Amino acid sequence: MIEKIPGVSGINGINDIARTQKNNKTSSKNLNFADILKNAIDDVNKTQKISQQMSADYAAGKIDNIHNVIISAEKASLSLKLTTEVTNKIVQAYKEIMKMQI
Repeated sequence: MIEKIPGVSGINGINDIARTQKNNKTSSKNLNFADILKNAIDDVNKTQKISQQMSADYAAGKIDNIHNVIISAEKASLSLKLTTEVTNKIVQAYKEIMKMQI
């Protein structure tokens, strides 16, 4: 069996998506793609704002631990890159669908 590395947790984003989908299935009857996309973009925006706030707090001397600031910035950067790639794939799929002949 593979043992966990101490201090390293799983990929929170994937766990959050699975948890959100579970909660949405039980609490919402009509969950559509637009709502899922809006929620994901809102989460990315929230991550960006947290990163900016932590950077400002570090610059003001309110936070001493630079590691948390850097981790927050990387999370924000990766979530934005992922969102950009997903958006590109959606646009690409839309273009392919529009090329189809009926």
